[in-house]
Amino acid sequence: MFALTQGLRRAAQTKPNGTSTHFAGRRRTWQETSDRVSRIAGALFALGVRPGDRVAILALNSDRYFELLYAIPWIGAVMVPINTRLAAPEIEYILSDSGAVVLFIDTAMSHHLTALEDKMPGVREVVWLDDTSGPEGLLHFEDLTNYDPALDVGAADDDLAGLFYTGGTTGRSKGVMLTHTNLVVNALNGIAGIGFNGDTTYIHSGPMFHLADGASTFGVTMAGGRHAFVPRFEAAEVLQTIQSAKVTHAQFVPTMINMIVNHPRFAEFDIRTLQFILYGASPMPEGVLRRAMQVMPHVKLMHAYGMTEAAPIVTLLDPRYTTLEGPFAGKLKSCGQAALGCEIKVVDAKREEVPRGTAGELAIRGANIMKGYWNKPDETAAVLKDGWYYSGDGAYMDDQGFVFIVDRLKDMIISGGENVYSAEVENAISLLTGVSEVAVIGVPDERWGERVHAIIVPKSGVTLSVDDVMEHCRSRIAGYKCPRSIDFRDTPLPLSGAGKVLKRELREPYWKGFTKAVN
Repeated sequence: MFALTQGLRRAAQTKPNGTSTHFAGRRRTWQETSDRVSRIAGALFALGVRPGDRVAILALNSDRYFELLYAIPWIGAVMVPINTRLAAPEIEYILSDSGAVVLFIDTAMSHHLTALEDKMPGVREVVWLDDTSGPEGLLHFEDLTNYDPALDVGAADDDLAGLFYTGGTTGRSKGVMLTHTNLVVNALNGIAGIGFNGDTTYIHSGPMFHLADGASTFGVTMAGGRHAFVPRFEAAEVLQTIQSAKVTHAQFVPTMINMIVNHPRFAEFDIRTLQFILYGASPMPEGVLRRAMQVMPHVKLMHAYGMTEAAPIVTLLDPRYTTLEGPFAGKLKSCGQAALGCEIKVVDAKREEVPRGTAGELAIRGANIMKGYWNKPDETAAVLKDGWYYSGDGAYMDDQGFVFIVDRLKDMIISGGENVYSAEVENAISLLTGVSEVAVIGVPDERWGERVHAIIVPKSGVTLSVDDVMEHCRSRIAGYKCPRSIDFRDTPLPLSGAGKVLKRELREPYWKGFTKAVN
């Protein structure tokens, strides 16, 4: 049986007095955490939450967030972690689309409450997640721990465990339906491939609403390790927490690693306990890798590739290949080989497998693949067929099964580890008075890997400014989705014979000198 809560129950059984969480001066044991989770679950049941109901979380990282990731499935409900960087209209859509009945929120996100007050009729209860006293009328999280403990209802296997919203090529987020099996299989991959064990202390420095971090949550717990948290990524705070909590394992995107190893106070911190860094979202720039190897020679670096639809790990690049010299140096640009339990292939436009070394679309099959997109049968059918998930990522595979990502067939940009779908940004910009045409592409950026770049054709006789566009975008979409650079042109955008904008042609001037069209 594959059940998320089994990992927590095992940790409480085998290491009752072992440290489970370390945050804001608080340390709890696995027995304490298990007891709190069962009581929070009991409170949710008293609030009317039943198996299959959706419970949303809009908050920064904390030990309480961690407890919710177990309390929700404890009563068979479905977790809905929400991206904290979204704008109010995007949050409203997720709450409505998911049908969430309870929302957990903290101080950092409380500014959304006014905007959302009359726009979440399905939400029956809002619970305050912070140490501080919340707005009048809201339940406080700690009050939930005074309820009688609930029995674990035994949700498992093909039961829905979570809805994880990812950007949409049509401009609307899609709720990725992941089951207990999906998430447990991925957690086992973390144990086998990454090496989580009972001596692991993992730092949650990436946002916990991202499945990349959530997957490590379940793997570390199953192994009986420990969890340390920082609310959001700040290089100095991460270094301080690595030192104070004796962190052994971390997960960063290359942008974060760059900020850490080049932090002016880096040498002040004792990070000798750190053994392993898992990185993803983009390949490691050579300069960042050289610096990391110089200042952290004792740390192993592993590249992971995946997506929410795969819960998320698809491939892993063994640390021995994270090198700039020797016989393995050529593998550094690869995202690795198939993770355990994952089957991968590269296919052509007819979805027929192509020879090794030939670029095509990467397809994945395994027990980690999603059940589908919530309330989107057509979009589900477009990517799932005969057990295979068609990723939309352009790639090729060498004779040893190493995968090299070369392009994205989906119109997506990865900036600082965040996925940005061009359609979402284009939809927002198109609503600005005076815009005739708009195309959004990813262009190389030294700090972020890629940045969001807009190319706008104003209507005849209209003059638009960068400030006009930015102010308009900030009111409609998350800040990280807003363009970081904008070009205005007076000629129409190039179109294909089918009338589609030729994005590849628009990207070409920016990507000259690069070996691939993604960074």
